[in-house]
Amino acid sequence: MLHLRFMSLLALLLGASLGAALPRNPPASLQTCNLSKYQFLVPHKREAVLQLKKQFEDIMMLSDRTCHTLLFHRSTRKWNTAELSVPDRVMLVEAELDLATAMLGLPTTPKFTKMRQQPLAFFTQAREDLRGCMATEAPSHQPSRKLRQWLQKLQMAMKTETMGCLEASAILHLFQMLNDLQCAALQEECT
Repeated sequence: MLHLRFMSLLALLLGASLGAALPRNPPASLQTCNLSKYQFLVPHKREAVLQLKKQFEDIMMLSDRTCHTLLFHRSTRKWNTAELSVPDRVMLVEAELDLATAMLGLPTTPKFTKMRQQPLAFFTQAREDLRGCMATEAPSHQPSRKLRQWLQKLQMAMKTETMGCLEASAILHLFQMLNDLQCAALQEECT
């Protein structure tokens, strides 16, 4: 009987020791990119973004903003996101979400700050997931000419436009960013 208890205790200790010694998560080199949770967005996430956009449009009507760069306008982006390669799509959405999270994080009225919390948390998580994908799937990917030109316009806008214009551009185009995120998540199935 004592021998049986000793063997049970030994097995328990050995199992705990081995469990602590072995990694629970695979190393980054073995992890894969999984954006499937962004293929079909939950309605309450879209609703939160819609409410934020509506509230911002009301605020914007009271402001006097003159913006010179149209980052998301068809005249600036003469291509569709689906035309880009999958790594280009991920790079595009990562850059868009960098802008969106920076602008959603700006100080504002308490009511608007509260309204921004859920979309900001969602976009921040999506951006981190995209960064992880680029790091594991295409760490040395160079953007296509189309995307490179748009990224340069984004960088120029970040240097020359006012914060108000960048904020307006980002918030008014959050749904386009959601669609681009969905396209990146769908990978080759995005048409």
